[in-house]
Amino acid sequence: MRQEYTITVYTENQIGLLNRIAIIFSRRKINIHSLNTSPSEVEGIHRFNIVIEETEDVVRQLSRQIEKQVEVLKVYFNTNEEIIWQEMALYKVSTDEIAEKVKVERLLREYGARVVAIRKDFTVFETTGQREETNRLIKILEPLGLIEFVRSARIAIIKDSKGFHEKVKEFEAREPSAEVVENEYLDKKEEVFTM
Repeated sequence: MRQEYTITVYTENQIGLLNRIAIIFSRRKINIHSLNTSPSEVEGIHRFNIVIEETEDVVRQLSRQIEKQVEVLKVYFNTNEEIIWQEMALYKVSTDEIAEKVKVERLLREYGARVVAIRKDFTVFETTGQREETNRLIKILEPLGLIEFVRSARIAIIKDSKGFHEKVKEFEAREPSAEVVENEYLDKKEEVFTM
């Protein structure tokens, strides 16, 4: 069954990686609904949040393929129930229309919005929430002269996770093994490396 998944990718910050990850999706003709990149809680490591609608099997295969990229450290995928997520939206409306027809304080209070900019010709509101919440304010503002609307990509935190930072700290705390492991194929060169 297809449903919305958020794929979280922890990576080194390398030029061209975003393009290589996007190609993985385009080859399979999978549409990305939302894509956000940002620094993570670990210095020098970036975090991608990619939202798609697919079956669990397809998402699992995609995650494995993304994880094969050299700069990718770890990939997680989660349903909407397994994450806490938000999007930010900006709404630009005519200042004359909004001042005449609506009590701005009531509108802001009711929809958890705040004014970001007020100019003679337009006012910009900002709100955060899930898509359904940000869409509700569009419906209210459309008849009042909505000039422009933009929504950010999803940002998400996994509920049942100690965070990637803990994994990095565990890895850094490990002592290198004193035991030398012999490569079992070293004495079989001709058998293994034949052309």
